[in-house]
Amino acid sequence: MSTRKKLKEIAESRRGTIVPGAFNALSAKVVADLGFEAIYVTGAGVTNMWFGMPDQGFMGLADIADHTARIRDAVDVPLIVDADTGFGNALNVYHTVRTLERAGADCIQLEDQIAPKRCGHFAGKDVISTEEAVSKIKAAVDARRDPDLLIMARTDAAAVHGFEAAVERAARFAEAGADILFVEAVTTADEIRALPQRLSTPQLMNMVIGGKTPIFNATELASLGYGIVLYANAALQGAVAGMQKALTVLRDEKEVTESSGLVTPFAERQRLVGKAEWDALEKVYG
Repeated sequence: MSTRKKLKEIAESRRGTIVPGAFNALSAKVVADLGFEAIYVTGAGVTNMWFGMPDQGFMGLADIADHTARIRDAVDVPLIVDADTGFGNALNVYHTVRTLERAGADCIQLEDQIAPKRCGHFAGKDVISTEEAVSKIKAAVDARRDPDLLIMARTDAAAVHGFEAAVERAARFAEAGADILFVEAVTTADEIRALPQRLSTPQLMNMVIGGKTPIFNATELASLGYGIVLYANAALQGAVAGMQKALTVLRDEKEVTESSGLVTPFAERQRLVGKAEWDALEKVYG
């Protein structure tokens, strides 16, 4: 089964599959190595980790396409790629989908914010008109060359126009051909429970650690009918916490050892990056 068909099966099975985010090839390898079934290539993570900047529209198409291609080379699990607003109008969306499909995306996520976008859990968001947003989803659907490539439509309208408006937009996106729906930054448990009852298309629920949406266990989200449970930046936040702990010890105690439990052992680091496989390949050509 292709990675695109596999991702469609994951979404349509509605079993609350947890999909962690990755911000580079090594983080993607860690996610895949731990047995997760799919990976989310996170725009916020790329912006935070590569630019050291907040998720406020600083990432461009070339940045996310480059990271997607590198992650695609590193792992063989399905990839959902965060394409923000599509980086412009409907024609830009068309180009974005072509570019990210070529880079190895299995699903491309597009949102309805006014550019420059900002994190879905930041204040100050605004959204484009429903008509323009629908046109962009139609352009994305038309742009794909492989019919198995999935289009995910995200709406941030709940924070601007309310929950009912967000549901209405998501339904319009489904009519336009979106394969997966993503209603971002709902703020109550009742809204989380209501979405699968209101929308028949497979859905993603975003669990932002420290964000505006109440955290639900993925087992409960599966019972509600969600296809995908996104933890876009759990790896990033864990990595930052790990770096801070290890470097604080290094600063204060002037050394860090493997036995401290603060760092991944040298051998494990080499395993994750496939050193043994590269050594074997070197012998083939040596």
